[in-house]
Amino acid sequence: MSEILIGLVSGIVSGTGMGGGTILIFLLSFLMGVEQHVAQATNLIFFIPTSIVAIIVNLKNKNIDTQLAIFISVFGILGAIIGANISIHTDVQILKKCFGGFLAIVAIHEIYSIFKLYKKQYKNDKKERN
Repeated sequence: MSEILIGLVSGIVSGTGMGGGTILIFLLSFLMGVEQHVAQATNLIFFIPTSIVAIIVNLKNKNIDTQLAIFISVFGILGAIIGANISIHTDVQILKKCFGGFLAIVAIHEIYSIFKLYKKQYKNDKKERN
């Protein structure tokens, strides 16, 4: 049952373009006790069908700059080759710390973005009152 819930939550987040794999890796390793290397490799398989569906929907809605996507994909493939080789040769504990650091950076960025938006909205509201 937990596998269904994890897949559903990760799929929803993935479909929105916000990185469902990040959620998947966290849930697999934290809730299910799956080793970090296995969770990351599982995420790669999970990513294929979910990204295909998201691509189809976004192409249909004309939300993709195909020229930019192709350019970025070429270098993304090179980065994936490098990253996979680094991951294979990295100790699980170091990999977990790197992943935790990545999540912390994402969280700090999101908190900062929300704060910045709130501050901007507050200034706009204050101008409207005057």
